[in-house]
Amino acid sequence: MFNELFAVIAPILICAGAGYAWARKGIEYPVDFVTRLVMNIGAPCLIVSSFSKTGIDIGRMAEVSAAAVVILLIMLVMGLILIRMMNLEVSTFLPSLIFPNIGNMGLPLCLFAFGDTGLALGLTIFLVIFTLQMSLGIVMVAGRGNLVGLLKQPVLWATAIAVMLVSSGSSLPAWLDNTTSLLGGATIPLMLITLGVSLAQLKVAEWTHSVLFSLVRVLGGFCLAVLVAGWFDLDGIERGVLILQSSMPVAVFNYLLALRFEREPGEVAGMVVLSTLLAFVLLPFIVSFVLI
Repeated sequence: MFNELFAVIAPILICAGAGYAWARKGIEYPVDFVTRLVMNIGAPCLIVSSFSKTGIDIGRMAEVSAAAVVILLIMLVMGLILIRMMNLEVSTFLPSLIFPNIGNMGLPLCLFAFGDTGLALGLTIFLVIFTLQMSLGIVMVAGRGNLVGLLKQPVLWATAIAVMLVSSGSSLPAWLDNTTSLLGGATIPLMLITLGVSLAQLKVAEWTHSVLFSLVRVLGGFCLAVLVAGWFDLDGIERGVLILQSSMPVAVFNYLLALRFEREPGEVAGMVVLSTLLAFVLLPFIVSFVLI
């Protein structure tokens, strides 16, 4: 079991650690450029390539997506109650609770723990949460939405293509399949290295509420996923992927939104850093739990 756990966790720690060390040495790393590269080219290619190769059933994708949305809604209600009780700003703290780091950290874990099928299911949850974060999340932080901007996201169009391929049982031409596989293959390592760089560059100004909200994000997400997986009768890879993705720390994107719209970015940075450290500490337990 130890070797199996180490095989899943080691690549995450090594790649993120490499990014962290890179940033700490003061060597330039264009986070914005790499993020745009991943979201506009890498991730769309990864989606099309993964779905077309695994041939995953649409019903399984829909079931896992529905379970992820239920977890998000429960976390939203719990978060609202907690934030109101503590008399804090909803626009600062609620997005960090309900939108975890299912991309940079969650997708590699799903891949290494459950292979291509795990990655495809992890991408399914990623797409649902990403769509909600780019719509509901931005409304929470900015007070307004941007539907046109959401519809321009290449990952949504890639999802439509992937669903069409899976539904029809079609496959890509060899040249296009090789191209999407090549470009998509760069996405996972770039996400992990960028995660490490981003953690090193975050400017943490406040730690006051970080401990509580980090615990709620990681442990609360884990407990809810176990509960909801039982409600939906999920088992095997579907259950494991749902638990892994739901147990992820606060997404770095929440910090970027807080910084852009001046929603106490120091507080959000503290939650990102501390919840990520907590997730790294708990990874052996979470991964062993889903692999049993």
